[in-house]
Amino acid sequence: MAQRPDTGAVLSQLAETLLRSGESPLTRGERELIAAYVSELNCTRFCSASHSAFAAAQLDGGKDLVAAVLADPASAPVSPLLKTLLAVAAEVQAAARPVSDEAIAAARAAGAGDAEIHDTVLIAAAFAMFNRYVNGLATEVPSDPAFYDFAADLIVNHGYGAAA
Repeated sequence: MAQRPDTGAVLSQLAETLLRSGESPLTRGERELIAAYVSELNCTRFCSASHSAFAAAQLDGGKDLVAAVLADPASAPVSPLLKTLLAVAAEVQAAARPVSDEAIAAARAAGAGDAEIHDTVLIAAAFAMFNRYVNGLATEVPSDPAFYDFAADLIVNHGYGAAA
């Protein structure tokens, strides 16, 4: 993103809108968790580690909760609603086709409305693009966990514009 500030600024604003500033019934932490989960499914280590740290900083349960979701969302200690939304996100990540009627019905049965489903699909679809961008350019993955803690503090307290 630093190499191309013209596109980097637009992508940072998209992340800001999707994950922080846009109106959503999902909390910032939940939105970051969806981004982390999709990034994990896409084997995008940089995005998975970054958004995991951002989610952990904003969710009760922190890093342990995020690790449980990445390992197995169905058994993770999150709400039934969030479990169904993560299943929706996984379907979006897996293929560019409509989410199954079963996944939508399960999300609705758990309390999801149109806004929760929309936001989940949009975050998952956007992270399909973000992940391909990061992996396609072979983005360096910092190995020091302190990097992700520092980045989480920056994003949580100042937003994605501060990182641009």
